[in-house]
Amino acid sequence: MTPHRHRISRRLATAVLLGASAFSGFSSTSAWAQADFPNKPIRLIVTFPPGGSTDVVVRLVAPRLGERLGQTIVVENRPGAGGNIGLAAVAQAPADGYTLGVGAAGALSANASLYAKMPYDVAKDFAPVSLLAHIPFVLAANPSFTGERVSDVLARSKQASGSLAVGHGGNGTAMHLSIQLIKQMAKVDMTEIAYKGSGPAAVDVLGGQIPLALVDLPSALPHIRSGKLKALGVTSDQRLPFLPDVPTLAESGLPGYASTGWFGVVAPAATPPAVLAKLQAALVAVLAEPAVVQNARNAGVELAPTSAAAFGSFIRSETTKWADVIRTSGTKLE
Repeated sequence: MTPHRHRISRRLATAVLLGASAFSGFSSTSAWAQADFPNKPIRLIVTFPPGGSTDVVVRLVAPRLGERLGQTIVVENRPGAGGNIGLAAVAQAPADGYTLGVGAAGALSANASLYAKMPYDVAKDFAPVSLLAHIPFVLAANPSFTGERVSDVLARSKQASGSLAVGHGGNGTAMHLSIQLIKQMAKVDMTEIAYKGSGPAAVDVLGGQIPLALVDLPSALPHIRSGKLKALGVTSDQRLPFLPDVPTLAESGLPGYASTGWFGVVAPAATPPAVLAKLQAALVAVLAEPAVVQNARNAGVELAPTSAAAFGSFIRSETTKWADVIRTSGTKLE
């Protein structure tokens, strides 16, 4: 070997060794960072304003999650555009486990069909951590309404198309889409009245301004318990432990019907698997605590911890389901 070639070989060998050393150092540093996770507060972006059902559950869960992880969970509310604004911030955050998002049925499934343009791609931009909870809806009536069952509502709607008015929590919400599903499955028409949330819709049923509304349980449950609202049926696939005498819509003339509001935790897509696993394990443990379960049920919410894979599969199935409903109804948002 010539001296010139010998020098080149030695330089190449040195470069390879340095590169390997640098890569090894990077890998060990990265592994150490993951093993040390978390070593600072975690930001949890909630895509709803303070005081709503989702926010209430998150603030119930967050302190317990922080205790299990040994760090503070900072809840940050970023509502707007059906949840798109908050989740867009999560998608753009560093993928290190220190920024998480709480997205609901709209932002993680239906919005892709409702909006012409989306600021993120759910499948590409997020890693699922766990489903948090289901919020069942209830078809509630003023006590003066002449009917005790969902089947009475469907019969009257068939006899006089559009004669019954039903309120809901706003165009594009899961409540609105749940009514669309009722209409499509039962082949009936009802006059829909959109409100800015479940609360105002429930208030107008209480006051007799409208006879019916499909609203979330947290908004209606106190009035149902006091007898000021009449619960005709719940949208969950099974009867609820806190309303055992109220039948499901599936039992009431709509076999196979199931629809709930739901929300869960996601992270930026490239978050390390070890970090995701630690977050998921801690979150599932909190959601199984008896006191947390009972407090959520008292508010009308059913907790639903899952594996990351099961949550991802659920998001995909919900996206397909609501895409079909939205396409048939022609609902669009800007």
